[in-house]
Amino acid sequence: MEKKNIGYKILHFPLTKILIGFIVCGIIAGVGQMLTSKLLEAASVEKDYGNLLAGIVMASLAITTYILLFKVYEKRKISEFSLKSIVKYLLLGIALGAVLQSLTILVIYLNKGYSVVSVNPILYLLPPLTMAFTSAIFEEILFRGVIFRITEEKLGSYLALLISALIFGAMHLLNPNSSLLAGAGIAIQAGLLLGIAYMYTRNLWFPIAIHFAWNFTQSAIFGANVSGNAISKTLVTSKIEGAVWFTGGEFGPEGSVQATIFCLTAAILLFVLTRKQGNIVKPYWCKSKSSQ
Repeated sequence: MEKKNIGYKILHFPLTKILIGFIVCGIIAGVGQMLTSKLLEAASVEKDYGNLLAGIVMASLAITTYILLFKVYEKRKISEFSLKSIVKYLLLGIALGAVLQSLTILVIYLNKGYSVVSVNPILYLLPPLTMAFTSAIFEEILFRGVIFRITEEKLGSYLALLISALIFGAMHLLNPNSSLLAGAGIAIQAGLLLGIAYMYTRNLWFPIAIHFAWNFTQSAIFGANVSGNAISKTLVTSKIEGAVWFTGGEFGPEGSVQATIFCLTAAILLFVLTRKQGNIVKPYWCKSKSSQ
């Protein structure tokens, strides 16, 4: 077998692939969103509609760039964005994300920490809708499609889950009103759950749908902060008060203990199903021993 030259090895080294994926997808999607926003602003398009359109452009560019980049880079069919069973996975993901967030808010309500102040016009759904689908698509492409998938190819599912979850949690430490407890919660709620959701289906639509529904339900429907950020307009204006352990404080319900427990439970159940399907990837050193 012909040995690969040093240039090829560097180009296809996992860390190189991750950096290239991050840079290319991030820059093209980010620049596309910025230019679209500027054009719509110049055309005097109303801000909420403009942000929605710019978000659609950004999400479309992120998906298209990912598919084209790795189709050429890795010389393979991009099955993680296959349209097969897309409706099923989107519906299941939306249902799971909405239920998990609703259970989280239910605990706050039962502890007399949640109350509705007002119900707002339906158009107030636009800002949280834009935030939810853009962050879900962009973050899942980068963290599950790039970091987790490429790491898993070499280090196996278990180490990839741990590494990607820790990185995702650490990134959220930079958010407003964050803390070590909130970062650890995000690592479990999103890092583990969404990584396993990808393993279970081997496509990105399922984790994207869970991520979207979690954020949208939390902000638009329940009027809560999302990862430390308050949304300007939501369908419901709410008042959340009480101990940080069950409200999440200013970080939002994601910082609560019950959010972590509910998401961890869902992650464990999905993991059991994933193992039954045989979707666990072994690290490269185990593959080498098996082949020998």
